Amino acid sequence: MLFLITQTHTPEQCPKDAGGSKTLYDAAAEGIKLKAMYGAFADHIIYYVVEADSLSAVNKFLDPGWKRCKATVTPVSEEPISR
Repeated sequence: MLFLITQTHTPEQCPKDAGGSKTLYDAAAEGIKLKAMYGAFADHIIYYVVEADSLSAVNKFLDPGWKRCKATVTPVSEEPISR
C-alpha cells in the first residue's frame, strides 16, 4: 500500500546542522520502500511517498524523527474510485 507522509518540525528542531533531513527517517526499516522524498525546506516540511506492508512499518520508518517532528500518514492510490 502507498502512503503519503507529511512530516513537520519547528525551526528550533530543524536537523539542518545536525545531520540533515535524512536523520528524520529510517530508510532501512523492514517492510517499507521509500518511493519519493520532497521538501518544502523553508517551511520545515518534508513529504515522503512510501510503499509499506503495514502501518507498523511506517511507524518504524518514522521512528528517528518522533522526538523532533510530527507526522500525518495518509493512504494514497493511483486508482480512481469506480462506480
